[in-house]
Amino acid sequence: MKKPSLYLSMALVAAVALAAPLAGCGGDDGDSDENTTSQTSSKSYGTEPADTSGDAAAATAGSQILALAADPDGAIAFDKTALEATAGKANIDFENASSVPHAVEIEGNGIEAETETVTGGSATLAVDLKPGTYEFYCPIGDHKEEGMEGVLTVK
Repeated sequence: MKKPSLYLSMALVAAVALAAPLAGCGGDDGDSDENTTSQTSSKSYGTEPADTSGDAAAATAGSQILALAADPDGAIAFDKTALEATAGKANIDFENASSVPHAVEIEGNGIEAETETVTGGSATLAVDLKPGTYEFYCPIGDHKEEGMEGVLTVK
């Protein structure tokens, strides 16, 4: 009688072992709340990749938040030309209330990452910053050349 229970126990262990990795898998939850304008997106091309978490709330947890906005009237300008942060995880919360498309790209110290292009909405860029100086700018068209840029100083 002990052998059948041993086989049953082994089968149960195997089933749990196979099911455990699948338990954490989830697809799109189908949440398409039309009032949600926040997007989390980043592209990383440097040696220090940006946090590419798809969940804005998870990306915010434990990170400092740097707020940055495009001119709400459509001018080719950010509301700030300088940002300061401490080394570590940071989220750049970008707001673009205008009808002119904008994005934020950050470069420096091995990081090159950018948000999605947004119009009348927002995006969050999650990065892990080292001490130093970074450049941020709008990579759309010639917006950078028109002055839509600034400096991020990390201590």
